[in-house]
Amino acid sequence: MPTKRQSDGLLLAANRRARHEYHVLEKVEAGLVLTGTEAKAARTGKVQVVDGHVELRRGEPFLVGVHVAPYTHGNRENHDPERPRKLLLRRRQADRLIGQLETKGVTAVPLRLYLKGPWIKVEIAIVRGKKLYDKRETERRRELDREAREAIKQVQRRHPS
Repeated sequence: MPTKRQSDGLLLAANRRARHEYHVLEKVEAGLVLTGTEAKAARTGKVQVVDGHVELRRGEPFLVGVHVAPYTHGNRENHDPERPRKLLLRRRQADRLIGQLETKGVTAVPLRLYLKGPWIKVEIAIVRGKKLYDKRETERRRELDREAREAIKQVQRRHPS
């Protein structure tokens, strides 16, 4: 059962690996076309967005590679867990997304899936892949920040004001 609260809704699934693997250029919020059993399974947190990406089919963006586990109380009409799901975007957002996806070296991946009111939304990021040295630099910077925070905490513990 999802429990983590975000400022704009209940977080159902997150793609933490995306920020390590890619440079995030831009973010877009989109709705999803889901069947009834998909929506119920997603609301219980049975979603994995790590391997997902956006593909263009007949000029429309689709979310591919996202796994929504079959609903436990679903019957024989349960959904296919790996089926492509259409993204719901405004025309200008869709045109902009399509234009950016046609750029070489740029792709779109889901960052997180969350509830916003009664709706299930997905945050799509326009990304460019990181090189190995970029990943090492990010990791090094994160480690230095962690050490600096620890040093500040140590000083504050010794000298409380």
